[in-house]
Amino acid sequence: MGMLAGGKRGVAAEPNVVPLIDILLVLLVIFMIIPHHQTGLDAKLPQPSDPRTVERHPEFVVVVQVLSDGSLKINEESVSWDGLAPRLEQVYKERVEKIAFIRGEAPVEFAAVARVADVMRQLDLSVGLLTPKLEQSR
Repeated sequence: MGMLAGGKRGVAAEPNVVPLIDILLVLLVIFMIIPHHQTGLDAKLPQPSDPRTVERHPEFVVVVQVLSDGSLKINEESVSWDGLAPRLEQVYKERVEKIAFIRGEAPVEFAAVARVADVMRQLDLSVGLLTPKLEQSR
């Protein structure tokens, strides 16, 4: 701040703004340079699958039938209780959609259907139940 002495009024003060302008110019240069050197993290976003590339074959729906005598069929092919898990693994080995359905005959016990559903869930399959009313609507 500069001061002048003299005259009848006494001491007059005038602000010296040159150092303030120097500081503002330095800050302006800094803020102009900084954004050009900042880079963010490289993020790899998951890309949605193209629905045209996924082949969907409704004729290859897997239905596990639980018959009233306790036997099993996978798409009309007989299978034993011990062979259920390996056969399902073989069927779903190269499939994208892992959906299977259970159809039980009318006098079948729920425990048998639950046992089949448990085997399917252990293989990470989505399980659906087919009922007579649902099949008639198809």
